[in-house]
Amino acid sequence: MRIISPSLLSADFSKLKEQIQLVEKLGIDRLHVDVMDGHFVPNFTFGPFILKAIRKLTDSHLETHLMMDRPDKYIEEFIASGADTLIIHTEASKDIRADLTKIKSLGAKCGVAIKPSTQESVLEEYLDILDYILVMSVEPGFGGQSFIESSLDKMKAIVQMRGDKKILIGVDGGVNLKTIDAVYKTGIDITIVGSGLYKAGNISERYKQLMNV
Repeated sequence: MRIISPSLLSADFSKLKEQIQLVEKLGIDRLHVDVMDGHFVPNFTFGPFILKAIRKLTDSHLETHLMMDRPDKYIEEFIASGADTLIIHTEASKDIRADLTKIKSLGAKCGVAIKPSTQESVLEEYLDILDYILVMSVEPGFGGQSFIESSLDKMKAIVQMRGDKKILIGVDGGVNLKTIDAVYKTGIDITIVGSGLYKAGNISERYKQLMNV
């Protein structure tokens, strides 16, 4: 069963409630929220107050992806604002295990994301605590980028590394009708789809195509 987590970064914020309800009516029950600080990545998006507003619009699982320096400074605030899963970058955290432990202690699921240039071996020492691994298949910072084909090998390696542990594996970046089949063949669980879903002329039909219905 394919799981798609729409990236709200690609939604029309002038009618966000309707855009969320539209995908939820299709059976989607998790949403991806990209947080960018303009430092770790060259773009700036939502802060905790936007997440809090989104939380009021939906009961879906909010996976919140912190693309920001020193995520430890904001863990409490984002969880208080409604994050169900909080994802930090291995490249940005000063103490990955401490950050993951803090996230779990506050009642949220903990996750890490790795950039395309980061070796998957960095994940090995955290497999005992992780709930979620997010594989970036584009350079983080902007939507609509082209999928990096070599990331498929990394996905396969991470799926093998996970073994029978209860860790969800997601893929973020450039997932669309052309790439989604190859991504799911690696054995991952979740695809983050932004422009590949929300920029379609008919979102409902596009979702069915992405689900391979």
